[in-house]
Amino acid sequence: MAFEFKECRLSDGTKIEGLYEIQPKVFGDSRGYFFEVYSERDFFAAGLTMKFVQDNQSASTKGVLRGLHFQTQHPQGKLVRAVSGRVYDVAVDIRNGSPTFGKYHGVILDSEKQNEFYIPQGFAHGFYVLSDSAVFAYKCTDFYDPKGEGGLMWNDPIINIDWASVAPGLTPLLSEKDGKHPAFDPNGKYFDLEGKWICAN
Repeated sequence: MAFEFKECRLSDGTKIEGLYEIQPKVFGDSRGYFFEVYSERDFFAAGLTMKFVQDNQSASTKGVLRGLHFQTQHPQGKLVRAVSGRVYDVAVDIRNGSPTFGKYHGVILDSEKQNEFYIPQGFAHGFYVLSDSAVFAYKCTDFYDPKGEGGLMWNDPIINIDWASVAPGLTPLLSEKDGKHPAFDPNGKYFDLEGKWICAN
């Protein structure tokens, strides 16, 4: 198999269902390198049977923070990676009824390591750029829907993402939209366990 699939867990060992860090096998020599970004055969064998319909790519400078994003009517699963540079990538479980509801997991995605992160439907997602610049790519299981955009505060006190552990003295560069996302409501309705939107919060 050309990939190693690692289930993501909280610090107490609790598994976050559906969330995976993925390490492709990279073949390199003095000329450069080659690796498979995605293989339906290997992903299906690991139980990841999603279908991707859209590929996106963004470029950001150091200190940019994008997130925390999700879509309501057309929820997306995402396979994300850093094509160049390094980012701290975070997924927050907002599936009502999940044992890890309101909890997050973060992964440093590094273009030298070529690791990937799979985030299923029912999660809010964001990342912070650690390197001078970064190109970020993601494969999506549904199409972008501007009418169904949703988000959560990047520094929500209940979710309490420890951005400072990877970026001491963090002063993020945010878009106007990302600076206005609402707080997480632990009693609110978001997604069901299948990653389908329940109702407006």
